Amino acid sequence: MSTIFILIIFAFVVALALLVLKADAGRDILVKIAAAVIAAGSIWTAVEFFRSGEDTVNIAMHSAESVISYAMLAIEVILALVVIFLGIKHKKYLASVLAAIQAPFTVWFELTKAHHIEVENNVSIDRLSIIMILIVGIVGSLITVYALGYMKDFQHHQGGPDRRPLFFFLMFTFLSAMFGLVVSNNLLWMFFFWEITTLCSFFLIGFTRTEEAVNNSFRQLVLNLIGGLSFLTGIIVLGSFYGTIELSTLVTLGVQGYGALMVVPTMFLALAGLTKAAQMPFHSWLLGAMVAPTPTSALLHSSTMVKAGVFLILKLAPCLGFNMAGIMVMLIGGITFLLASFAAISQSNGKRVLAYSTIANLGLIVICGGVGATGAVWAGIMLLIFHAITKSLMFLCVGTAEHQIGSRDIEDMDGLFGRLPRLASFMMIGIAGMFLAPLGMLISKWAAMTSFIDSGNFFLVAVICFGSAATAFYWTKWLGKLSAIVAARENIESGVNKEETFVHGALVAMEIVICLIFPFVSKIFVIPYIEGVWGVSNLAATLSSNNMIIMCVMLAVLLILILLFYGKTNKKIVPIYMAGANTGDNLTYMGSMQTEMTQSLRNWYMEKYFGEKKMNMLGLASTITILGVAFAIAIGTIITMMSVMGGGF
Repeated sequence: MSTIFILIIFAFVVALALLVLKADAGRDILVKIAAAVIAAGSIWTAVEFFRSGEDTVNIAMHSAESVISYAMLAIEVILALVVIFLGIKHKKYLASVLAAIQAPFTVWFELTKAHHIEVENNVSIDRLSIIMILIVGIVGSLITVYALGYMKDFQHHQGGPDRRPLFFFLMFTFLSAMFGLVVSNNLLWMFFFWEITTLCSFFLIGFTRTEEAVNNSFRQLVLNLIGGLSFLTGIIVLGSFYGTIELSTLVTLGVQGYGALMVVPTMFLALAGLTKAAQMPFHSWLLGAMVAPTPTSALLHSSTMVKAGVFLILKLAPCLGFNMAGIMVMLIGGITFLLASFAAISQSNGKRVLAYSTIANLGLIVICGGVGATGAVWAGIMLLIFHAITKSLMFLCVGTAEHQIGSRDIEDMDGLFGRLPRLASFMMIGIAGMFLAPLGMLISKWAAMTSFIDSGNFFLVAVICFGSAATAFYWTKWLGKLSAIVAARENIESGVNKEETFVHGALVAMEIVICLIFPFVSKIFVIPYIEGVWGVSNLAATLSSNNMIIMCVMLAVLLILILLFYGKTNKKIVPIYMAGANTGDNLTYMGSMQTEMTQSLRNWYMEKYFGEKKMNMLGLASTITILGVAFAIAIGTIITMMSVMGGGF
């Protein structure tokens, strides 16, 4: 399994090379070669894993453990000093304070308690890790290729100094950190990579250096530093009271029925996951992140970084369920899914709709992890896979549309099927993938609802029903805009960069293929992972194999019909009816006072009922209350434990 270490190192070396490489031609070649190598390497890592014949491949690394740990600690201290400096420079003192608190505690714990804790396996690779490696390696690599064309247009429109070397350095550094994060079993190592992703996000959100971008980047930094402090606290509690800093040990104790005993460190780690996954009350950082260039939104804030949060919660699922940690996670995920879905109804900005949709769908995955049952975890992992591909496609399509038509507003996408027919088709497939049968997201939601019913969580059944209804509402509005044919629109598809078109097509193909083979994905990846973690055998998927096969057959028939009849029609072109006399251009008509009127089709956004401010206030109030109650109990438990142990660590 040496390939994973090569991926981590290779991605970072490429990042350093791109930082000093200024020429467009050289950057294009290096990014494309690196993307191909990383994608191939992630696939080969999966091949190596399955050839091992093991459910989990553990790697001790005892000989290099001390060197790596001290190097990570030194880098963390340097980065903390950078954050403190930047916080003071920009007068964002809370970021400086949080970094100043986190760094000393990290140094103290690593040089004292952690130094005496034996870590059996620093790296652990299982099927869930392999799924994440494939998402990061394939989807992430495609996004970096897309960024080549996008950032050329971005630089042309923005002007000023060319800072693309920094942009690509951050993108590939992020890929390197994500590979390290998903295979780290040593929680201190995971914490190191966790914080690297936070800093990459910080610099990318503030990439344009406008006042709004800087403010939003610091909001992300502050909220994720709070999550980082929670992560560190969980590690300290786990190491000090239970003598371990291995994630696998925590999970094993949860499976063996010690979940109540491990509830305090689990709560702190879960809070870190909720923060990274942009769940209420921390979700505002993801909304603010939409000021970043579109490849950033697709890579960090849709398919990978936020997935690190739900990845951790799905890993912790055996320790959750009907205990304080599990109830906290379920309630926050449920409230976030419901209210973010409602808030998306009131938005016309395409990226903001995608942001709220991302927050909502991450909330649904969080619920699945919080339930802590095998069926719910199956649904959560499938949601993770489908969402990563589909939402990346949607973000990238919106970015391309914005460059071509000068707007990301849904209301400006009238006639997009005429101006950008290929792009509009890709977007329509992406939207269909989010909420229509027989595509993946709807299948996964069906499975999630089935698991909630089976586990007796009828409150969560109501949440998923109402949230999914809201989801259908806002996706249908957008789909209707795209599919409308407006006459006299010039085709401007030739202006789209070939890299962007290639990546759009590749993601569409991935979405369709994954939907066609998801029973295979379930059988090879998901079910064996759950069986290995929970120690059960012959586990059945939440959906029966017959139902999964029926869904795949439906999709196959749909594809065949499209291939057979696409473009074959006996259409008759007639003037469009406009409730008035068509002036002949199919765009204007004569009104009742013989006044020329321009036709207009507008959606209803129901701001009065589902306004963003109203949904956010309700979400903040309810989730802060839940966290306050949960952590008051957790802190009381820690104080009790300390008094039993003699008043201290």
